[in-house]
Amino acid sequence: MNLTKKNTNGFCILSIEGRIDTTNFNEFENEIVGIIGGGETNIILNCKGLNYISSSGLRVFLIAQKKLMALKGKLHLCEMQPTIKEIFDISGFSTIFKIFETEEEAMA
Repeated sequence: MNLTKKNTNGFCILSIEGRIDTTNFNEFENEIVGIIGGGETNIILNCKGLNYISSSGLRVFLIAQKKLMALKGKLHLCEMQPTIKEIFDISGFSTIFKIFETEEEAMA
């Protein structure tokens, strides 16, 4: 897993590449929690390069969502590959998260 961070239009955009699974979800969680702890309250997770996510990875998305909701922040997801979107649909996570086709739509 690789994370790239940039700030644009009041959002912290994290682009995820690779897999989020039992071998690296702790690293992913530490990054997200650290970014939120550092004061970022509007986050976009660009999932264009995400090609696999386990239940451990989904849990980290939930943790981030709960933390940001408590801070009146936003967590938007975008550019999901069809297989990742299907996982979110099947698990019911599509109803929990705001999912956008493009990064630009997520910022609007």
